Amino acid sequence: MPAAPRLLIIDDEPQLRNMLRRVFEGEGYHVATAETGAAGLKLMKDGSFPVVLCDVRLPDAHGVELTRALKALQPASQVVVMTAFGSIPDAVQAMRNGAFQYLVKGDDNAKLIPTVSAALQQVDMDIPTGKGAASDPFAGIIGRSAAIKHAIGLARKVAPTGATVLLTGATGTGKEVFAQAVHAASTRSKLPLLAVNCGALSKELLESELFGHVAGAFTGALKDKKGLIEAARGGTLFLDEVGEMPLELQAKLLRVLETGDYLRVGDTVPRKADVRFLAATHRNIAPPEGSTRFREDLYYRLAAFVIRIPDLAERPGDILLLAEHFLSLAATRYSKTIQGIGEQAAALLNAYNWPGQVRELRNVIERACILCDGPVLDPAALPLELQGAAGQPANSSPYDLEQVEREHIRRVLAHTAGNKTLAATLLGIGLTTLYAKLKKWGM
Repeated sequence: MPAAPRLLIIDDEPQLRNMLRRVFEGEGYHVATAETGAAGLKLMKDGSFPVVLCDVRLPDAHGVELTRALKALQPASQVVVMTAFGSIPDAVQAMRNGAFQYLVKGDDNAKLIPTVSAALQQVDMDIPTGKGAASDPFAGIIGRSAAIKHAIGLARKVAPTGATVLLTGATGTGKEVFAQAVHAASTRSKLPLLAVNCGALSKELLESELFGHVAGAFTGALKDKKGLIEAARGGTLFLDEVGEMPLELQAKLLRVLETGDYLRVGDTVPRKADVRFLAATHRNIAPPEGSTRFREDLYYRLAAFVIRIPDLAERPGDILLLAEHFLSLAATRYSKTIQGIGEQAAALLNAYNWPGQVRELRNVIERACILCDGPVLDPAALPLELQGAAGQPANSSPYDLEQVEREHIRRVLAHTAGNKTLAATLLGIGLTTLYAKLKKWGM
């Protein structure tokens, strides 16, 4: 029986604490609970917990500050801070103290399980992969292909310069991993790396998140608040999905990049920014053919140094290398004894087109590790859309209508993570029809 991943929940509300324990035990976690900060610290001293779910308001501690103490005890652990009273200053301070994420109870309930899962993945990613991993920030980027080596070479050269960097490439290729490595290899590495997803927040919230605000700037602004530009002072600010930033904010960001000055929302006194900007986008925002919703002058400011992260299709020789790496991490986490990937499974992994890029590959391997009962990973542990690749005729034609339909359905199933009901809806066909086609093709 594989060992379950360990989770520590620190919350003083018995009903919520017990509910969270049941939820995560149902997800396969081994859960320990504590009702005070002191009890949580004692558990951390006595045992290893890769992830901690910690409330902000505790009888004897403030969760944001407790984060620092928890990380001091177990630096490799990830702390997810949660509160019933959302506060952007608290969120910023929590991230500066080493928190993995800051969630608001009620508003972010749906994010709880995915966030804890992502925190576990981050713990895996932080495991050194070789002798040089601790001293070389780029050692954790797996790959030997010319395409990925070229991207790493560019990142190594620009990291210590302080230049603004724009990372481009499809979603799931690893742009954030590169941003973390660039920051870690920079002269600012001992100061914060803060990140914001420009496509996940409304214009008003994103503006306040970036620049901060003064008391009375808008309804609910009861006191002054630092923005991420100020909170990351001396460090790095990563603007993920910068191509989604509203036009009005693009002008304000351009001013920061050009002059180093910015204004808090509602303020008239300019402040000086001391932060390095890294940005990423999966869209083409380069003029003239790029998005018309992105300012040309801002693009050229952000694109002082562009690094394109290659698609997985451009680095086929890395697929099995990555798969073996992810399998090793997953096997360690779930206490599995798996010696490697079988020949048939390896052939299927190499044949698949990986629309979800490296992120999809990692998820597939982790799921397969859980399902695998033998000494090697075999095709039966892989998702149906990958198994279906075995049934394709070697001499099939790209113009064959049935083959095109089969490949399209396989891609839609990959997009829906195997959810056939959703796939049938997206395809515009009945669920019975979809099942009949999958049976016909041996998928």
